[in-house]
Order: sequence, then C-alpha cells, then structure tokens
Amino acid sequence: MTIRRSKPLALAYLMSFIAMPLTAETPHVDSSLDIYAKPGQFVNIGKHQRLNLRCSGEGTPTVVLESGNNADSMTWFKLQPEIAKFTRVCAYDRAGTGFSDGGPLPRNLDLNSADLSELIHTAHIAMPAVFVGHSYGTNVVRRFADKHPNDVAALVLLDPPPQNVGEFSPEFENADDKEHNGMLAAIRNCEKGAEAGKLDTPEFKDCLRPPNPQFSAELNAAIHANKTRPAFWQTIISITEANADLYRQPVSKAESHGATPLLILQPDSPFEDVPAEFRKPMEQARQKTQQAIAATSTRGKIVPVSHSSHDVQMDRPDAAVEAVRTAIAMLAPKP
Repeated sequence: MTIRRSKPLALAYLMSFIAMPLTAETPHVDSSLDIYAKPGQFVNIGKHQRLNLRCSGEGTPTVVLESGNNADSMTWFKLQPEIAKFTRVCAYDRAGTGFSDGGPLPRNLDLNSADLSELIHTAHIAMPAVFVGHSYGTNVVRRFADKHPNDVAALVLLDPPPQNVGEFSPEFENADDKEHNGMLAAIRNCEKGAEAGKLDTPEFKDCLRPPNPQFSAELNAAIHANKTRPAFWQTIISITEANADLYRQPVSKAESHGATPLLILQPDSPFEDVPAEFRKPMEQARQKTQQAIAATSTRGKIVPVSHSSHDVQMDRPDAAVEAVRTAIAMLAPKP
C-alpha cells in the first residue's frame, strides 16, 4: 500500500527527516536531538551485521520501540525520554536504516523479526518486554510475538495500517498498483544515484530533502550520510516490494496472541494526505484491520486518540506514554 504515505511528484516521505512544524520566524535549533547525530551502541547480530541500539532508563519490564516503515530510532525522540522516566526503554535502527548496516535481502517481516530476536539475545535485553510498534512496526512486533510469545509481556500498537483496502474499493487497488510501480521506478533511480555517489547532483534532486533548519549542522550531516548509502535504498526497494503483498491481504485468521495485553491507539486524523475519494474506503479498511488485530487477544482493546495524525508518537506522545503505563499495569497480579 503506497497511497497512504505518498506525496505527488516527490519521494520526500521516504527520505523524510523527522517532521517538525516550522514557523515564519527563524527556526530554533533543538540541540537535544544531537544524540541522534551519532550511533548509540552497535550490536553485532552475526554475519558481520550490526544494528544500532539506544537504551535508556531503568526498571522492568523493558519497553522495546519498533519504528514505522523506513524510519529509524529518531522517530521516538519525544517518546523514549518520557518512558525512560519510569522504566528501561530501548529503540533501534532496523537493517539499512539510521546507523545500522544493511542486512540480507529481500527484507520482509520474518527477516526483520528474526533480526529483532538476535538483537534482543545479543544485547541481553531483559524479557519478557512490552513491545511498542508504529505503523509497519506494528506488523514487525506482531510477527515477533507469533514466533516468540514468551518474550512478549504486552503489545502497544500505534495505528496499524489498513490492510485489504481493495475489499472496499477496487478503484483504490488499481490506483495503488500504478503508484506503487511508479514509486519503485523512482526509488530504483535513487539507488543507482547512491551507488554512483551522485545523490547530491541535480539529476537526483528529488531523492533527498534539504537540511532541516531545526536540526544542527552535525545532525543534518549524519542524516544525509545515512540516506546516501546504497544499503538504505536497497532496503527501501525490498520493503516496498514486500509490503505490496502484505497490505493487500487481510489480517490472518490464524494470528493469535492469547491473553497478552494488546492496546491499539487509533488516531482521529490519519488520512489527511490521502486523495478525498479514497479516505472512506481506507477508513473502513483501517477499522476492520484494527478490530481484527484487537480480536487476536482476549485482552485486546482499541483506544481512540484525538488530535493526531498517523504519527501518534509525534502528535500525541502523551497518549502513547499512557498506553505503555496501562499495559504495564495490566501485567501486575490482581490483589
């Protein structure tokens, strides 16, 4: 599914720096974000592949943060410090994103969940943990929970994307196919530019955003360096291909998380960037998808979130923090 996240005549959503509102005034550089200009801890998960891990705070259970499609650990810059005030919390860059090495291709849910398992084992992250996923990351943590149920204390899912929208609109499916093919062609062109070291030339001007004026020069340079790597583009291509099949299917009836606490945060404004004619079927598919996911646990619950786009961790980090606290409270034995 690509229409949900695409922008006409631009690839910027793929390469986006963290979205932050800009004003007409001179932007204030947020120096607190400079921790993302350098890697945290490199963890070798085997076969010369390193993943970048960032952990903070103390306490149990540990909270593990899984970012959305093509995002990295910086997407949690508002949420992680708040969770670290009351327990241990870890975020990481998936293979090919942020500071992490590119991994084996093709990338898919099974490979990404396997990487997560290796990261947890190698870095000695205490299990069971509360897993928080955003967007595509909700699929990753659910697949991880399928394969490693004893490692999962609770799931907090920030707006799982709609699946099987074609059930409500065949026109959407046709339009999505066309946009998907055009996007892949554009991304492959950017990958060629990265391979040739030419992404900064006018020929590839649509592949990268300019520096964010709210970031320091050091942070902008680090983001630029990470997103000019061929591994970044190779990962995007592979995930984009895999997601075409993933999002076309409904939630599997075989998926089950038993009595694991499972909270789904459902924002009220997820489709503002979607063509008007597709908003209704996408909302219908989102409701059906999230209801099906909630039903995979006897303790599944959908939590409405007001004043938020799809990026709940950016717009309403307070709601996400509260959901984590709720999930942890659900783990406490009844008196």
